[in-house]
Amino acid sequence: MAEEVGAGSGGGSSSGRGEINGVGFGSMDSLESRWVFQDEDDSDIDDDDEDDDDVPHRAGLDSEEEDTTEQRLIRTGPRIDSFDVEALEVPGAHRSDYEDLSIGRKIILAFQTLGVVFGDVGTSPLYTFSVMFHKAPINGNEDVIGALSLVLYTLILIPLVKYVLVVLWANDDGEGGTFALYSLICRHAKVSLLPNQLPSDARISSFRLKVPSPELERSLKIKEKLENSLTLKKILLILVLAGTSMVIADGVVTPAMSVMSAVGGLKVGVAAIEQDQVLMIAVAFLVVLFSVQKFGTSKVGLAVGPALFIWFCSLAGIGIYNLIKYDTSVLRAFNPVHIYLYFKRNSVKAWYALGGCLLCATGSEAMFADLCYFSVRSIQLTFVFLVLPCLLLGYLGQAAYLIGNPTDAEQAFFSSIPSGVFWPILLVANIAALIASRTMTTATFSCIKQSTALGCFPRLKIIHTSRKFMGQIYIPVINWFLLAVCLILVCCISSINEIGNAYGIAELGVMMMTTILVTIVMLLIWQINIIIVLSFVILFLGLELTFFSSVLWSVTDGSWIILVFAVIMFLIMYIWNYGSKLKYETEVKQKLSMDLMRELGCNLGTIRAPGIGLLYNELVKGVPAIFGHFLTTLPAIHSMIIFVCIKYVPVPVVPQSERFLFRRVCPKSYHIFRCIARYGYKDVRKENHQTFEQLLIESLEKFIRREAQERQLESDGDEDTDSEEDTSFSRVLIAPNGSVYSLGVPLLSEFRESSNPVSEASTSAEVKADSSADPSMSDPEHSLERELSFIRKAKESGLVYLLGHGDIRARKDSWFIKKLVINYFYAFLRKNCRRGIANLSVPHSNLMQVGMTYMV
Repeated sequence: MAEEVGAGSGGGSSSGRGEINGVGFGSMDSLESRWVFQDEDDSDIDDDDEDDDDVPHRAGLDSEEEDTTEQRLIRTGPRIDSFDVEALEVPGAHRSDYEDLSIGRKIILAFQTLGVVFGDVGTSPLYTFSVMFHKAPINGNEDVIGALSLVLYTLILIPLVKYVLVVLWANDDGEGGTFALYSLICRHAKVSLLPNQLPSDARISSFRLKVPSPELERSLKIKEKLENSLTLKKILLILVLAGTSMVIADGVVTPAMSVMSAVGGLKVGVAAIEQDQVLMIAVAFLVVLFSVQKFGTSKVGLAVGPALFIWFCSLAGIGIYNLIKYDTSVLRAFNPVHIYLYFKRNSVKAWYALGGCLLCATGSEAMFADLCYFSVRSIQLTFVFLVLPCLLLGYLGQAAYLIGNPTDAEQAFFSSIPSGVFWPILLVANIAALIASRTMTTATFSCIKQSTALGCFPRLKIIHTSRKFMGQIYIPVINWFLLAVCLILVCCISSINEIGNAYGIAELGVMMMTTILVTIVMLLIWQINIIIVLSFVILFLGLELTFFSSVLWSVTDGSWIILVFAVIMFLIMYIWNYGSKLKYETEVKQKLSMDLMRELGCNLGTIRAPGIGLLYNELVKGVPAIFGHFLTTLPAIHSMIIFVCIKYVPVPVVPQSERFLFRRVCPKSYHIFRCIARYGYKDVRKENHQTFEQLLIESLEKFIRREAQERQLESDGDEDTDSEEDTSFSRVLIAPNGSVYSLGVPLLSEFRESSNPVSEASTSAEVKADSSADPSMSDPEHSLERELSFIRKAKESGLVYLLGHGDIRARKDSWFIKKLVINYFYAFLRKNCRRGIANLSVPHSNLMQVGMTYMV
């Protein structure tokens, strides 16, 4: 991107002058020609906050020679960003973790899929009919047939047709969930509110950007509307955050519902047991459940996979037994006319029963959200050939039993179990319930990691539980937080019917958000026939809204607790995103001007000490204001400075060879570079600081060699010039908090008068001597070897991490709500979140920190 994103750019949606609608990130550069000095290099500086027409200020900023030559204005083509040039060198696309697996490994993966993905939907027969017939009591055999028909077609339409056949294909390179859909949309239209996108992001090999075809005018118009409307961007973000908050709420209510319904079977086997005793046993089970979560998806999934396989086989076996013993006429429920007759007979009560009917499809979202753990094909095949047939047989068997025993509807599943196998099935049911409880917990971990990487959730400690599959994670804080809320929910609402209503609210909230986002994917990315898109959105959104109206009608029975919890999680994510956006825009506005950097000279107004300083900041362009704070605070600065920006891009994985992008910020003699370390939201940042430093220096040397090659080809032997003027160094720096610092160091004039600049006196004097010893080397080769040797000498002197902690405070004249949000809520979240540098495990002896406060 050739132009800087202005601080006041409508929520971060900047538009380049030459941007063409329908072209992705890769074409956001200005396509205009420009007038430049002949000796200007494309990798000069990041002076994007200045006008491109202000060419006198851009002269000669990328040279190391002291003599000057006559400069001429020439007309050039479009500016090529050096980040973009570097991003073009990409290897093959990232391969999926699940490609080329052996047959044995695929079988093991299938068992893990059962244990992790299908536990939730697999345990729905425990409570679906119980909740339905509590809301609409049985008044005859036809009511059982009608309710069964509702359940069968809900299972077929939502989990099978919507999720397995459609939604799973809307994955983001194997990643599923609400934020994966948002990431997918962000890659095809510039809709992210955080203004840190670069054109080079679109050239990561795993980006796989498919630009909308010019012939499909509809896709281009949708893309243009999304990019140009700040309101639509905010609405899209709100939908994503609402969906994610419902996923987290689902992670609370799923364990409560599954465990309470399974333990409740004891009341069928032991008549003397009371509800309070059932509650205590359920609480103990929940504590054990969340305690073993830290052992990871692979270990737990492989251990409980066979148990869930036995559970599904038990469902099918009990269903076939009841069908044969009681009544095979329930097979008539496959005729959808019985749904109409059911509503005709029961009217309002049938509408109430919809909230219970939806429970048969709970866990559908988990198939998509847990996609990062397994492959699409393994989930599809397992559901179609094992899970769905067993569920259908299970519901058919329960309905056959209820036709002969309508009074047992309160515990329909456990009452229908043959007495000879009751206790073994009860044991398996409780194990399956514990497995189901983990399903949405793992989905919650995945969604929170995605939202954190995309700037919508405070940073938390994430533990990777598998060495082989990097998507399998555990978040301790979230795990214990979910346990606490789950226990509160169970203790406050001990009734399965009320918990079921809360369950329906959380599940439907996620489903509706997914439907809307997949519809956008269909229009913008898949570009399929509008009739198919309309059919999808009308059928499924209409169906889900109907279900939602039913569960909302009973929200006063205690299920409002889950709505309050979801609203709290939504506010946390929205406040974090809002504060992060304000902070970034303020840093962009407060960044140091290149005029100041030029006047300070290559010594930056102070002494350049040997070594490399890695200054961490969030800016992808420009010199951060915190750097000026370092200059005014420290008596010396390192001989080489690298501005490091840890940036998450909207792709699942960035290959290691494409991790770092470099750019020269100032002339060569300054030895200042920018490095953007790019990570996908699925990437694992496990490297220690030594590994990180080694990779960074190797990438920097590679960049310098390529730059030298390009310079030699372009200049054809012409020497660069340095047009720095002998100006007065009396500039002052006014910090955002109002402090005034003088950067006119008196000793600077003495440094400039000396023949050897201080910046190279201690670290590169020997290098120059060594380089000049070989007269056969050309000047460009001399220059390249000098700089590489300078880097090596600086690295030998040590690397220091310069951490600038920028905080924001609302201005005194701001609205009260803004002061409350920024000064208290966002400040609290930022103070208690995990620092970005924590993942590198840097020793304290290598750390140097400076704080700075921005007024917004």
